Amino acid sequence: MSEQSNQNALLSMRTAEIVVALAFLVFAIVIMQGSIKLGSSWGSDGPQAGYFPFYISLIILISSAATLIQAIRQKELSNESFVDKGPFRQVLAVLVPAFVFVLMMQLIGIYVSAAIYITFFMIWIGKYAAWKSFALGVAISVALYMMFEFWFQIPLPSGSLINPLALVGIQ
Repeated sequence: MSEQSNQNALLSMRTAEIVVALAFLVFAIVIMQGSIKLGSSWGSDGPQAGYFPFYISLIILISSAATLIQAIRQKELSNESFVDKGPFRQVLAVLVPAFVFVLMMQLIGIYVSAAIYITFFMIWIGKYAAWKSFALGVAISVALYMMFEFWFQIPLPSGSLINPLALVGIQ
């Protein structure tokens, strides 16, 4: 690995493998505890409800432990880059707005949030004109509203903090 790519590395392969192995270890332990509460043995009429989840989580636990031990032993993985700063910024450029979209959806509803999200992405990532982005964002949200609220009659989240559609007389 070159000197320059090591400088751009945000996270080493070894660290990533250790973190993921630990996360799966915790996941397996939580599932095993739940399975034991449900009953993880073989009853008189067959397997209890937690039988298969217990053994699946046991396999995950053993695999994660093996991965963790392997990652700790392989010091050369510290030199390999899992992710560089540039690609990580690109991932964050999509991930952070998606997180904000989900948060906005809870607060102001899905239709207004979708219009804002689509408009924002078209302007910021796609470099489209603001009026085109806004028009398409609103058009897609109106189409989604018509499809779900009228045709399918499935109400989608309208916002726990404020319902912007109620301000314009739409329920």
